[in-house]
Amino acid sequence: MDVIVLAGGFGTRLRPWTLHAPKPLIPILDRTMIEHVVSILPEGMVNKVLIAAGYSIEQMRTHFEYLDLPYEVVIVEETEPLGTGGAIANCREYLGGGTCCVINGDLLTSLRVDEMLSAHKTAGTLASISLWEVEDPSRFGVADFDSESTRICRFQEKPPREEAYSNLINAGTYLLEPEVFDRMPEGAFSMERVVFPVLAEDGELSGFPFEGHFVDAGTPASYIEAVQTSIQNESWIRGEPVDGGNWFGGDVTVEPPSNISDSAVDSNCKIGTSCSIVSSALLSSVTVEKGSKIKGCMIGKNVHISNGCNLENVVVDHGSTVPSGHVQSGGVFPTAD
Repeated sequence: MDVIVLAGGFGTRLRPWTLHAPKPLIPILDRTMIEHVVSILPEGMVNKVLIAAGYSIEQMRTHFEYLDLPYEVVIVEETEPLGTGGAIANCREYLGGGTCCVINGDLLTSLRVDEMLSAHKTAGTLASISLWEVEDPSRFGVADFDSESTRICRFQEKPPREEAYSNLINAGTYLLEPEVFDRMPEGAFSMERVVFPVLAEDGELSGFPFEGHFVDAGTPASYIEAVQTSIQNESWIRGEPVDGGNWFGGDVTVEPPSNISDSAVDSNCKIGTSCSIVSSALLSSVTVEKGSKIKGCMIGKNVHISNGCNLENVVVDHGSTVPSGHVQSGGVFPTAD
């Protein structure tokens, strides 16, 4: 099976980190986001991974050139925004035929792709979508799902909450037969708005509900959730778990009495005395000086946080120095002029 990873976005909500690297290469613990995404793929099932990318193409190529992966990786350039459907169609010439798997490039899930593939073959439809139950489906594609036939009878994209067919949403992994590509228009288009509703109407769209975890890591808050989910599921190669729901990447110094909980602290970090770090991610070579409090923050590489700072829900750019006593809630540091 060939796999398409949709990674064409600019990651604007994770700036300024994504000004230095495309969102798929943002670290989550000791691996990039896209490596976590493809980790759900059973190695024996995958022939080739196509990464549909539109930003920092050469950086992506260089990164994957030096990774030791059990399958071929091809970066497919998107020279203009094509939408989810156009990006998939743009990969067609690289596909080997047969069932194709498509995954959104910022999703960390517990989905069993092998089980989904088995259900897809049993259903005999042209396409299948993974489904996840949420309380408010208004920000997602929503499926009217018949559990007996496993068919999605109707599909709607981002409906008002009161008009949603159900609480089962499109969870960002698709299985497509080659015939689906024949139903795609030219140029930019949305699979969710153009293709899936028609397939549902024709009885050719199946659903695969699953449980476990499902995190869309496209915002600072959901990025922190992705980090915490990865800690809980021990999704790392390097580093170790630390009491309090933490992951340390190695050579981390913590001066007591400091409190760290539900956080990732990468290698060569130094935490001074009487500090508090809660629900945050610190990349490598960060120094946090005495008495500083950090909560819900993304702290970039080579950052120096001076004495007595109080940061909450802040994205701190790589190489920044936060001055003593700085207090900030939300936004980025340094702030744009």
